[in-house]
Amino acid sequence: MRIASVIVDVPARQTDRPFDYLIPERWEDLVVPGMRVAVPFGPRKLQGFVIAVKDTVDVDVQKIKELADLLDVTSVLNEELLSLGFWLTDETLCFTISAFQAMLPTAIKASYKKQLLLKGSVPEEVQLLFRGKETLDWEELEKQPHIYKSVRESIAAGAIELVYKIKDRVQKKKQKVIRPVPPEEELEKEAASLRNGKQQDVLYYFLENYRSVPLKELKDELGITDGPVKALVKKGLLHETYVEIYRNPYDDESFARTKPLPLTEEQQQVITPILSSVQQNRHDVFLMYGVTGSGKTEVYLQSIEEVLKQGKEAIVLVPEISLTPQMVHRFKGRFGSQVAVLHSALSVGEKYDEWRKILRKEVRVVVGARSAVFAPFENLGIIIIDEEHESSYKQEDNPRYHAREVAVWRGRYHNCPIVLGSATPTLESFARAKKDVYQLLTMKKRMNERALPAVDIIDMREELREGNRSMFSRLLHEKILQRLERGEQTVLFLNRRGHSTFVMCRDCGYVLQCPHCDISLTYHRMNQRLKCHYCNYEEPMPNECPACSSTYIRFFGTGTQKVEEELTRLFPEARVIRMDVDTTSRKGAHEKLLGAFGEGKADILLGTQMIAKGLDFPHVTLVGVLTADTMLHLPDFRASEKTYQLLTQVSGRAGRHHLPGEVVIQTYTPEHYSVELAKQQEYDVFFEREMYMRKNGQYPPYYYLTLVTVSHPELLKAVQVTEKIVSFLRQHCAPETIILGPAASSIPRIKDRYRYQCMIKYKREPNLKHVLRLVNEHYQAELGKDLQISIDFNPTMLM
Repeated sequence: MRIASVIVDVPARQTDRPFDYLIPERWEDLVVPGMRVAVPFGPRKLQGFVIAVKDTVDVDVQKIKELADLLDVTSVLNEELLSLGFWLTDETLCFTISAFQAMLPTAIKASYKKQLLLKGSVPEEVQLLFRGKETLDWEELEKQPHIYKSVRESIAAGAIELVYKIKDRVQKKKQKVIRPVPPEEELEKEAASLRNGKQQDVLYYFLENYRSVPLKELKDELGITDGPVKALVKKGLLHETYVEIYRNPYDDESFARTKPLPLTEEQQQVITPILSSVQQNRHDVFLMYGVTGSGKTEVYLQSIEEVLKQGKEAIVLVPEISLTPQMVHRFKGRFGSQVAVLHSALSVGEKYDEWRKILRKEVRVVVGARSAVFAPFENLGIIIIDEEHESSYKQEDNPRYHAREVAVWRGRYHNCPIVLGSATPTLESFARAKKDVYQLLTMKKRMNERALPAVDIIDMREELREGNRSMFSRLLHEKILQRLERGEQTVLFLNRRGHSTFVMCRDCGYVLQCPHCDISLTYHRMNQRLKCHYCNYEEPMPNECPACSSTYIRFFGTGTQKVEEELTRLFPEARVIRMDVDTTSRKGAHEKLLGAFGEGKADILLGTQMIAKGLDFPHVTLVGVLTADTMLHLPDFRASEKTYQLLTQVSGRAGRHHLPGEVVIQTYTPEHYSVELAKQQEYDVFFEREMYMRKNGQYPPYYYLTLVTVSHPELLKAVQVTEKIVSFLRQHCAPETIILGPAASSIPRIKDRYRYQCMIKYKREPNLKHVLRLVNEHYQAELGKDLQISIDFNPTMLM
């Protein structure tokens, strides 16, 4: 008698523990930890994860219910990922089930039916079960439980594969394949005796290519219809089957293979400790701090090459925003079909296929955004996090993990190095490197000794005083004209999206607000509508002010669409490509627009955040930043750090090849140190200045931060609960721990829910997780009804 301990899919405190179920005898050899099963839970059947299988149990066996169904036959979470799930639960105070589900692709969570796929030679009893077919529905096997053990062994040996037929949109992609049935001599006789010329052509084709051929290829090659092939199948001379083809979002053949480049002296110094760590199976965390264009990617590629030589696997994380085709090209070009790519632009089916390639050990390198850190590899040799300062590595909803912390945990588990790369590391990482918690690797020079671009900072207040009301300063206007005359390219960066920020009445000052959130509506010119970027509420643009009926109602601020209009007015001959959320929402639009710009089909690339990262175009010699300070005034202690990082990153797009680059930064606060220091790209000086500010303000990296946000449809209830939490924390935390609040969040209402928060600053608070767990348990009955409490350790967003 065997018992399975199962974590059931009910995200609630009372059920956040293992429940025991009896394993029916016929499944005893099949059930292993990490599999998903269906279990009876109260009146319904639910999905759950087996976390352990045991032989004894403390309660009366008669009272234990049986497992209802097996959803997998092999584990989808290996031993390491199960342990990682428990660590995440503890670390982020989420439910265990949420942690497990965060590691799996969406397709796995859909409804599906299971099939067995015959791939090799199997014992006779199993062969009989398939009755000459290549696939078998799982239900057929259910009827013959005595064969389970043999099937299980065949799965382990790779002769049978269990596949999921997703019932909703995600179907496996298949194609019809034709193969000859009789041996070659017999086929030749049959071909000679045929009267029908088309059928004869088909058989002669197979005599030349005695192999399975996709039907489409056969028809294209011979210029025929389905008819002759169908007739030959009927005669038993050809056999047709459906073969699964992976949905490959990238055509591997189209990537020109690249060879490792000779390393510069700096690259050599940086790669040596990484390689030594790989060869000696040592867990080190490296912070690779290199200016933009210093050749970090080549160091990544050659480190991975060493890992692959050792028969191990590699994970490369890149921010979603810079998962550009260029980035994918670099890895596919070097490692070809050994690379799987995971990111949000793939369809559910494509993600599922890429994930299965990893599970089946068909690939050894994964390049992806945040969640790729959970790739089910079992022999990791390195994890690389590029642009480690990016805030998108932190997940904003449960489980609120940071990919860097997960990577370090997995690095420790596999005894392998972690490489964090950035031209502008986060202050926390750089401070750790200064204290030798991480090893600092520095690259101060650009590849081929290229100079960093010359930077001009323009005070827009002066421009206004001198009568220039345009959104382009005179210097930027002049430099764009020069580029157009020389046939060089320009990148213009705008720090926001939408046509303009808000709509205001010039007579009474009334600003149009979202009725459900405390935030102004944004004007989108494409459909003349006002939208809320938090709850998607929208309304048409009014002709007069709702408050005073004045017709002087105008939009304020600049959005990409507005800049595009101005560009067309000032430079009618310029070809402009605009990249923002509106123009890149369709699948593949991002690649198309960047491809067109790379081929020189446009003179100016205008965009928001998404063009600041990882782009490398040889003809870009001018970068203009139109609004450098929109982030400086946000209520966030990281505002100057984010501004510095963005300006440095965007300046790094200019002059990366043989042509020298120039950067023009337009700002209303030119005297701010983050703007001044970005001009010289002096990160070390910026680090010292910013650390001084952080110390005075008692912020990270000097203190840890935890943010507790309470939301409720009633304002009073939100305030009361936050007040109770604050007083409970004050009673149970150390006296030196600083507890601020309750205070309204910087956006006090979103989707008709009021938001209050308290902030906890501490250097050492071993008790904090336990205390916050008690808070959650105390409000358990109300949570999920109307009350929501979110706990975020080391938040990256304070809005």
